[in-house]
Amino acid sequence: MTTQTSCRGCRDGAGFPHAITMAFQPILNIRTGEVFAQEALVRGADGAGAGEVLSLVTEENRYAFDQLCRTTAIELAAGLGLAESGAALSLNFLPNAVYEPKACIRLTLATGMRHGLPLDRIIFEFTESESVDTAHLLNILRAYKAMGFRTAIDDFGAGYAGLSLLASFQPDIVKLDMALVRGLDEDRARRVILAGTLRILAELEITAICEGVETAGEYAVLRDMGVELMQGYLIGRPALRALTLPACPAPPPPGWGRGGMRVAARA
Repeated sequence: MTTQTSCRGCRDGAGFPHAITMAFQPILNIRTGEVFAQEALVRGADGAGAGEVLSLVTEENRYAFDQLCRTTAIELAAGLGLAESGAALSLNFLPNAVYEPKACIRLTLATGMRHGLPLDRIIFEFTESESVDTAHLLNILRAYKAMGFRTAIDDFGAGYAGLSLLASFQPDIVKLDMALVRGLDEDRARRVILAGTLRILAELEITAICEGVETAGEYAVLRDMGVELMQGYLIGRPALRALTLPACPAPPPPGWGRGGMRVAARA
């Protein structure tokens, strides 16, 4: 695809012929009880799931789809009062849809400014399982960070880059894949691996989010390990065109997190 065609898609989202909307899933800070961020998850206009929508993305419309997702998420979240809530907005992006970070970010910048959402309240997260050229990815992440956005690796531990990417670039946030969280209250190997990963992230001053938290047992173990930020069905399910308040199954005891293995949330 030529740069000229890409620019047209970046300007207005033209080229993706399917209507979309967003669902929002909260990320909870269990220490404060506040919403750290709302993650925008693409849905069809009729509520169709992300998989069905993504199946419509092609090489020809990928740029336009990525831009449309960004602007739709910002506009919907702002209309639902996100800017006033103090929470951040987490946007999934497709690294292969960004040909030049500074050019492709213009529409996002304009939309955020129009709706009163500061740059540091926008988190760009990419799925580690998407195979991309590492140099291209690092160029995007470094550019976004320099502009004032926050960056995050999603599904960490399940994809291509892993620890080798952290050696070259330290994002603001790492979201630990649900495969590490699922059943860890009954699986010593998962607990050992997760504890080691959390120590690495803490040493690198990277905020950890554990996603896929679905049971009280998983929550309790993560809480006892000092994890502050959690996301999953136990905390709150994705809500179509709505911002929901998360549940805190059991707040940590007084004095929790002072020392030990606490992983601090940089809100």
